[in-house]
Amino acid sequence: MAAFVTVLLCANVIGAAKVAEIGGFVFGAGVLFFPISYVFGDVLTEVYGYARARKVVWAGFGALAFASFMSWAILAFPPAEGWPHQGAYETVFGSTPRIVLASLMAYFSGEFCNSYVLAKMKLASEGRQLWTRTIGSTIVGEAVDSAIFYPVAFFWVWEPELLWRVMVSNYLLKVLWEALMTPFTYRVVNFLKRAESEDYFDRDTNFTPFSLQT
Repeated sequence: MAAFVTVLLCANVIGAAKVAEIGGFVFGAGVLFFPISYVFGDVLTEVYGYARARKVVWAGFGALAFASFMSWAILAFPPAEGWPHQGAYETVFGSTPRIVLASLMAYFSGEFCNSYVLAKMKLASEGRQLWTRTIGSTIVGEAVDSAIFYPVAFFWVWEPELLWRVMVSNYLLKVLWEALMTPFTYRVVNFLKRAESEDYFDRDTNFTPFSLQT
């Protein structure tokens, strides 16, 4: 959970708004790190089940909300006379309420879709072919995340062409990154299942996101 929340906070605070370009390929800079949170989400759901993963998703939501509040509060304090860095702080940490709202909405929806799809696919496959559900759940979860975050955060801020290019390229990169991480996911999942003698199947789980019960 600590690793999940750390990746989530860093990806949103540091990399959410920067657009990078390499060889004519335009993408959001945070895309190289944000999908790692989905790897952790997959591991948690696969090993411990949807209900426990749901608690971690809510912990991440709370961390994002607090980080957004703290950024606003720190920037709101009047700077001391002669302190020259207020503008830099506002540039780096001054996410607009719109971006904060987009981030929270996208994270909440995408992560729960990811966990739900993985849990249901595990039941359907009777626990076989882990790679199909880690990648399949990411295809759905990241699609929901990207479809919410970029239009809500940057519509009327970026040019429509740039918005579309970044949204699509980021989505494709996230799915590709998840596929490349599959061997790592297998190692972690197999290690945890052996170490904790745990391999949960969500046969009687209440899949509502609005609960903290296991």
